[in-house]
Amino acid sequence: MNKAEDQRWMREALKEAENSFNNEEVPVGAVVVKDGVVIGRGANRKEALKDPTAHAEIIAITAAANSIGDWRLDGSILYSTLEPCLMCAGAVIQARISRVVYGARDEKFGAFGSVIDVRNKEWNWKFEVTSGILKEESANLLKKFFKERRDG
Repeated sequence: MNKAEDQRWMREALKEAENSFNNEEVPVGAVVVKDGVVIGRGANRKEALKDPTAHAEIIAITAAANSIGDWRLDGSILYSTLEPCLMCAGAVIQARISRVVYGARDEKFGAFGSVIDVRNKEWNWKFEVTSGILKEESANLLKKFFKERRDG
């Protein structure tokens, strides 16, 4: 994929992050794309569902698996506005996603280089990672959310 394609799909993930923001959730969004089609979408829903696993990436991966009727998502790409955490990285590996593209780094929980790096392990599945796609837009939405929280 080229940068323009990555930006196109990251904009779709940003729409999901905006949905999270509008629902008073930490604004993280994700989409899973296969063969040029979005097969799964997810917005962070931890607060609404009272579920610590309701990350945008998990919701998007589950939706994608349901969409194609298979847990194996090889050949697909996960776009996330924020660097996935360890739980979401595990889901990427379990689902056999071929590529992860994310926007902003997560200095507290990021599992693709910020806090830990799952790429350098001997998993049964190899995947590519591209970072920094629309990182400013992704980071700015998060900053806006937390600023509004602090300001009351």
